[in-house]
Amino acid sequence: MALAKFLRMLTRLADEFGIAVLITNQVVAQVDGAAMFNADPKKPIGGHIMAHASTTRLSLRKGRNEQRICKIYDSPCLPESEAVFGIYADGIGDAKD
Repeated sequence: MALAKFLRMLTRLADEFGIAVLITNQVVAQVDGAAMFNADPKKPIGGHIMAHASTTRLSLRKGRNEQRICKIYDSPCLPESEAVFGIYADGIGDAKD
């Protein structure tokens, strides 16, 4: 209940002041029997409360070397897609092969 109240307060602040709110969440391995039928056995912590409080959800994962992959997997206005980028000593940029 405290999590829902906190997320509702963040949503109100974003609406009132026109700001973006970034919420991070961790995932855990789903080890129950249903996990073997699921292509992605990772499950976000926070459940439905976090899912309903978020407008656009992104998934970040590590690629080769310095590459990272950002996947949009839930958004009301953006299609599901992926973007590859790199984290380098001079900052974030396009992925290098």
